[in-house]
Amino acid sequence: MQYKEPTFTLLGFLEFSFTVVLMVTITAALTFAVAYAGARQAHTGKPSGMQNFMEWMVEFIRGLVGSTMHSARNNQFVMLALALIMFIFIGNFLSIPFKITTDNYYILWKAPTSDPHVTLTLAITVIVLSNILGIRMLGFKEYFLHYFKPQAWQFPLHIIEEFAKTLTLGLRLFGNIFAKETLAGMLAHAGFASVVGAVAFALPMIAWQAFGIFVGAIQAFVFTILTLVYIAQKVEPDH
Repeated sequence: MQYKEPTFTLLGFLEFSFTVVLMVTITAALTFAVAYAGARQAHTGKPSGMQNFMEWMVEFIRGLVGSTMHSARNNQFVMLALALIMFIFIGNFLSIPFKITTDNYYILWKAPTSDPHVTLTLAITVIVLSNILGIRMLGFKEYFLHYFKPQAWQFPLHIIEEFAKTLTLGLRLFGNIFAKETLAGMLAHAGFASVVGAVAFALPMIAWQAFGIFVGAIQAFVFTILTLVYIAQKVEPDH
């Protein structure tokens, strides 16, 4: 069977996946809702509920940023990293329990991060942003010269490295979430085939979904920490 996604066209030639656009929008809305819930009734007293969760998240992200950059630059990237890790984790989580499809094999619900267009777009955004920040903070001359360090002949290698960073950052996230979602779909399909199948595959399905949450959290962490490392490589002259 061949699954496909409903599409729509803009300006007569730009084709978009309705499923991907829908899932990215839902992910962004949920990310905003969680952040808003954590900050809506923030106060200086003893935190509780969502405020306690958000304060823990901010401190966790501060630790990540502090481990990759000098203290003078730490606060500039906390909110970026926080938004990124929340968006990716929520997007990864939306694959649970499995894809939703129609009788004509249209995919209507899936994790947005199981689509390479989404993950590679995120990766390209990170790489472009890191270079923009490098030019802005170091000045064009110093930024350009870092491509020739420590040896001038390494310039082509640095250019290849930029391309490799984009691919590995995006495809790592896509591959892990796609594999997680695909196996979950296979287990669900086998389980729904019969009553015996439902019983036999119930425990593996539950175990895989629990492991899927772990994988989603790890991949959100890895993407975020690598983003901070790539930015640090551009904005820290001695990095």
